[in-house]
Amino acid sequence: MAYPWGHERRFNSYPEYFRKHYGERVQKLTVDAGFTCPNRDGTVGRGGCAYCNNDAFNPSYCTPQKSIQQQLLEGIEFHKVRYRKAYRYLAYFQAYSNTYAPLDKLRSLYGEALAVPDVMGIVIGTRPDCVDDEKLDYLAELSRTHYVAVEYGMESCYNHTLERINRGHTVEQCIQAIEATAARGTRVGTHLIFGLPGETRREMLDEVDMINRLPIDTIKLHQLQIAAGTAFARQYAGRPESFQLFGCDEYIDFVVQFLERLHPRIVVERFAGEMPPRYMAGPGWGLIRNVELWRMFEQRLADRNTWQGRLL
Repeated sequence: MAYPWGHERRFNSYPEYFRKHYGERVQKLTVDAGFTCPNRDGTVGRGGCAYCNNDAFNPSYCTPQKSIQQQLLEGIEFHKVRYRKAYRYLAYFQAYSNTYAPLDKLRSLYGEALAVPDVMGIVIGTRPDCVDDEKLDYLAELSRTHYVAVEYGMESCYNHTLERINRGHTVEQCIQAIEATAARGTRVGTHLIFGLPGETRREMLDEVDMINRLPIDTIKLHQLQIAAGTAFARQYAGRPESFQLFGCDEYIDFVVQFLERLHPRIVVERFAGEMPPRYMAGPGWGLIRNVELWRMFEQRLADRNTWQGRLL
């Protein structure tokens, strides 16, 4: 069957997107540029989001004590062994809020990344309250000569949830930032977390309607995991019944339902998160790695003879 995204996988896959548009695998390299977050330093709040422990997903080579260049060069060497077909790279500014600095500092950091050989672009993880017209204009200018994408941590489409998880911004701020970024021609991505306290499975599924209306290019989907050292870890230790966490099989079924309603133009970068066991403060899925989860997910799509956007 020919799908709208031009390959045989049953969803609009991020790796296949790059193969289609650039003719080869493009690998993300995470860098930690030493940013903080307005939800930690007191500008918006303190303590950060209830689920957030950045150490749980930073690679070992990724530390702000090293320069951006050094982190990228070490990342390239690491991935040359792991993925021998990767020859072009994206610098992924991931930890905390990576536009939360004056523009001159951003120019310097992004410029250092783009000067590394074989780095073709940057991906910037940030919050909607950490961008402004000046920064978005600069990123739009940069995107004319490089691959540039801004990823906004939306996490939920409901303000009552964002307040409950101490996110420190509103859904309306997310929408405004996404629309302002896309209007300038810069690629936009967003994240959703499934399983946040207070949301029913129906409410989570219905979020796809808002996502489809937004001018986003890519999406990351995550199951809620209870990370050590977070507000959720403390809450789970005292009141585990306040969480309705997904089991692995249930989550795959849920994401299949979500994907059936997701617009085909949206590229799916990730459908589940992975956390080292030493950081887990709640129930996990054992030692199942993301590659195995992908296999299970694609097998479920095939078993049901369904695909992204089928129900639209």
